[in-house]
Amino acid sequence: MSLQFILDGLINGSMIGLGAIGVTLTYAILRFSNFAHGDLMAWGAYATLALVSGIAALAGAAAPIGALSFGWPMIVAALGGMALTGLLALALDWLLFARLRDRGQAIIIVMASFGASMALRSLLEFLFTSSPVYYSRAIQMAMPVGLGIRVTPDQIALLVVTLALVLGMHLFMTRSQTGREMRAYSQNPALARVVGIDVARIVRATWLIGAALACAAGIMVGILVQIRPLMGLDMLLPMFAAAILGGIGSIPGAVLAGLIIGLSEAATVQLIGAEWRAAVAFAILMAVLFIRPMGLFGVAER
Repeated sequence: MSLQFILDGLINGSMIGLGAIGVTLTYAILRFSNFAHGDLMAWGAYATLALVSGIAALAGAAAPIGALSFGWPMIVAALGGMALTGLLALALDWLLFARLRDRGQAIIIVMASFGASMALRSLLEFLFTSSPVYYSRAIQMAMPVGLGIRVTPDQIALLVVTLALVLGMHLFMTRSQTGREMRAYSQNPALARVVGIDVARIVRATWLIGAALACAAGIMVGILVQIRPLMGLDMLLPMFAAAILGGIGSIPGAVLAGLIIGLSEAATVQLIGAEWRAAVAFAILMAVLFIRPMGLFGVAER
């Protein structure tokens, strides 16, 4: 039996894990489930596509980097797309969530995120239509690495990028002043305010980081599969399942849980059938809520 599904699961799990970081940070720090997070992923992918097209129009087509399907314009556009997605998240918070957060109505914020999700998705379909688009039409040859596994250069590069982003996030949260303040605020908001932590700055950092990583996940989906307005909606349940399985507020937990869900989905497709793939994340989510509600690395609230 081919073990190709293991590689496919790791790649899909990497995308889920990156998106789940934003979900778990938003819930731990802002205290609500942001159902518009998947649509930020889609907006980031389309923003990067627009920037790539703009760079190509101004500077001309650039040669791919080595065996990859993309060149330096894609790297520049990805950084720009992450920044633009962060600004979109800040604007959404300023226009909608901050006003409701000041009133202390958590359930209303959750419902507002549903509305924001539908509005963002509909606007994306209006601007770009529902037809799928691609960053590149280049065809890559998969290289055999043994045990029936074949991998493309793009897949290797994106796994390396994921590892770098996760390591960077871990260092940021544990070594930087802002990261430590974010952790302190998530554990005890009242005490964090008493000791003088700038709550507004923590909120801004949470939105910027979560949206930027969602954009990175969206770009990965676009490079390896395709870009669609509904791509974020398709990833929403797996991302929430990963955030809960890993433990709310735990970045390593979100990434590890994303890999678990990705591998579980790939194994389901391989062993049972593709029609059951969508049920895996839901089944894992329900199992965690029943057996260990605090997740793998979460701490039970007292």
